[in-house]
Amino acid sequence: MKHMTKRKPGRLFFANPGPTNIPDSVLRAMNQATVDFMADDFLDVYDAAIAGLKRLLFTAGEVFIYTASGHGAWEATLQNLFCSGDRILMPDCGYFSRTWGAMAKNLDLAVEMPETDWRRGPDIAAIADRLAADKSHAIKAVCIVHNETSTGVSLPLPEIRAAIDAANHPALFLVDSISSFGSLEFRMADWGIDAVVGGSQKGLMLPAGLAFTAVGEKALQAHGRATLPRFYFDWTKMRARRHRSFTGTVPIAPFYGMREAVRLIEAEGIEQVWRRHHRLAEATRRAVSVWSGNEGVAFFCADPKRRSDSVTAVKMPDGHDAEAVRAIAYDRFNVSLGSGLDPLGGKVFRIGHMGDLNEPMLLGTLGVVEMSLRLADIPHASGGVDSAIDYLATA
Repeated sequence: MKHMTKRKPGRLFFANPGPTNIPDSVLRAMNQATVDFMADDFLDVYDAAIAGLKRLLFTAGEVFIYTASGHGAWEATLQNLFCSGDRILMPDCGYFSRTWGAMAKNLDLAVEMPETDWRRGPDIAAIADRLAADKSHAIKAVCIVHNETSTGVSLPLPEIRAAIDAANHPALFLVDSISSFGSLEFRMADWGIDAVVGGSQKGLMLPAGLAFTAVGEKALQAHGRATLPRFYFDWTKMRARRHRSFTGTVPIAPFYGMREAVRLIEAEGIEQVWRRHHRLAEATRRAVSVWSGNEGVAFFCADPKRRSDSVTAVKMPDGHDAEAVRAIAYDRFNVSLGSGLDPLGGKVFRIGHMGDLNEPMLLGTLGVVEMSLRLADIPHASGGVDSAIDYLATA
């Protein structure tokens, strides 16, 4: 007899740090028959979605969209901005910055990747010092992951912009916003960011499969000089098309969903969205602070000022496996938590608190985490959920 997966009652509590929950109205909006992507009725939807995306990014620049995950947007951005042998500065802050650096090396870029403490992120003064020492301006870009999903560490982008300016350095400022856009405060133009990489599946509350690069004027000028080979991801080809994106077929359904997702975010108010994420993140931090008693689990991010508002990485006590907690949460209680990535495998689990999320959903997740810690015999102090409730009741 063919193996049948046992049905779990109720809804899956999806607490991974991306992809995220998709609102019902977004799902319904994407339930569309195929239409001509050059027809006026679709172009109206497309244009509204792109205009909304620019408003949420706080930019008036170009936005190039790809049928890809965030990795595709990274690759497109590197190919469109640089020449073989160009040097970029990319601090090693976690799994995703390390992946971005490996991609750049494969594209024949010279990558400076200073090691940092993954639990704290880079020293911004060290970035400033390195740029000040680069008298020949060999470094063409500073590449930063705003919110490192693997570690739960977020970085202060305005301070990094200030460091670049203090060194009077012409390097481009490139930012990965994949797990920060739509969740953490983000102001592309005001913060002097030249290019931003993002994806559909996190704060934007869409399925995975679309990615984008938002590009300012300085980056467009660099694109005019770039010589790395490209075709499908070529911004010059894209700018010549009506959609100013895509080299081939334009996917239809995601843009109906994007238009609705933008409507939901703007109905709540983007600044209120940021505040909601901070409130739910702080409730999670209150719970983890309690659980850390009895030499128990701890924050992976060791700097309280840099703890993310979209994902919390929870470090296991020595000798204990994070996968045991995740397995209990998923198999017994239908709650999906994020795993540790690459060197952090088994050492952390991650609680995603981004996108379409409210207090009851978060408290349900935190309650299951506390039960799973108990059932897995992981050292911890009880009462974390009570602490989260106390905070949310007055926040």
